Amino acid sequence: MKVVNNSTIDVIVDIFKRYGEERYAKRIAGRVVQARQEEPIITTTQLAEIVKQAVPRKTSKIHPATRVFQALRIHVNAELENLVSGLEVAISLLKQGGCLCVITFHSLEDRIVKHCFQRCARPCICPPKTPICICEHKPSVELITKRPVLPSETEIQNNPRARSAKLRAARKL
Repeated sequence: MKVVNNSTIDVIVDIFKRYGEERYAKRIAGRVVQARQEEPIITTTQLAEIVKQAVPRKTSKIHPATRVFQALRIHVNAELENLVSGLEVAISLLKQGGCLCVITFHSLEDRIVKHCFQRCARPCICPPKTPICICEHKPSVELITKRPVLPSETEIQNNPRARSAKLRAARKL
């Protein structure tokens, strides 16, 4: 809860927007700063209630604080930065013909995996306006899945957490 209790409102807004893609980031951050002036926020229940009060009522099955907790977790654990370095290491450790499969659960992760796989599969990484390839880049993987594999309706019914899962795969060349 250090981030929530000690960060400026601008930092909190940035975290909620960047990592949680929260559309009410400013409103929620304002309520967080207001609440912590009265007393420190020490439990997740307190934070969830603050978020719930800040966000307009919806009929969604997902709790309004879900994206806020996601954003805080991603920020504190530096998950996106670790994902990038982890993908690069994983690809480098694969033997020829080895496959790397990655399941993501939100768009930020999926975008990183997609771009990493595409970059590694591209034969040239020169800037688009360069008339002749000068990079001498060789693709290190081939894409097994051009588009992500999504769970079926049956799988989602059996496991509701699978609703946002996306699988991408690449094979080492």
